[in-house]
Amino acid sequence: MLYVCSLPRMPSVVSNVRAQRLISLLSAGTPVERPDTIHEDNHLLLSMHDIVQVEPDMVPPGQKHVEELLHFAQGWDRIKPMVVHCFAGVSRSTAAAYIIGCQLAPHRDETELANELRLASPSATPNARLVAIADKLLGREGRMVSAIAAIGRGADAFEGEPFELRFD
Repeated sequence: MLYVCSLPRMPSVVSNVRAQRLISLLSAGTPVERPDTIHEDNHLLLSMHDIVQVEPDMVPPGQKHVEELLHFAQGWDRIKPMVVHCFAGVSRSTAAAYIIGCQLAPHRDETELANELRLASPSATPNARLVAIADKLLGREGRMVSAIAAIGRGADAFEGEPFELRFD
């Protein structure tokens, strides 16, 4: 049970699904308050901007970010839900959810999982840089990148609707 949402919706989603773990992908300095129900050790905060090219004075998603994401996800027992969020719930968080799905369900076809992501969230526009880094780290030989490119840009949205991504 992996849920994806925006920063403003995160507290209510964590509460409603009774999440045990939380991943926040936010620009440095963006205030985020960890819900009391999430133990500090069960919260991963990754600071990066939602960009795909290196820009002055911005932190692009990097290999270290993806390695930390994969390590944190690997420690999830999947007994209780995990919530992944970014500022809008559209790009960084949807990429992270897709990456986690590919990692924890290595038998799943990348395109099938990308299509499920699109069905779950019409606005999902996974950050291509995060996906490309994970593709290499997971040894998916470009299939993750191709699958996300095939679903294309999601519907325009200021904020994505919370959703669950099933990958088992």
